[in-house]
Amino acid sequence: MRSMLCGVVVVAALAAASSAVAQPAGEALLAKRLEGRTAGAPLNCIRLRDVRGSQVIDGVAIVYEMPGGRLLVNRPRSGAESLRSADILLSRTVSGELCAPEPVELIDSLSHFPRGFVSLGPFVPYTKPQR
Repeated sequence: MRSMLCGVVVVAALAAASSAVAQPAGEALLAKRLEGRTAGAPLNCIRLRDVRGSQVIDGVAIVYEMPGGRLLVNRPRSGAESLRSADILLSRTVSGELCAPEPVELIDSLSHFPRGFVSLGPFVPYTKPQR
């Protein structure tokens, strides 16, 4: 039983590592989007009314556009490999805030059928340095 549990942990770790490496195009797109910006301290929650827009980076992250040109990058704790730029993001909240580790449903933009979900991670703010 113990060896089976260790095997499951190893397989899960390998799957997580391979999904992080398996999206070089997504990582390159995210790096280009964040070019010239500095990362700040991660946030657990954001107010939805402040979100001006969002962009899904295939297999990697969700970028939320905030007032003042600030970007918040969320690398989901699970399900990131399912992210597609054509997805519609559906979050269900009563508080008006989006917090880690809440689920966000992924809806296919053509069929409008649910196709999975991600579990949000922390929101990392990126800002441009003041001139």
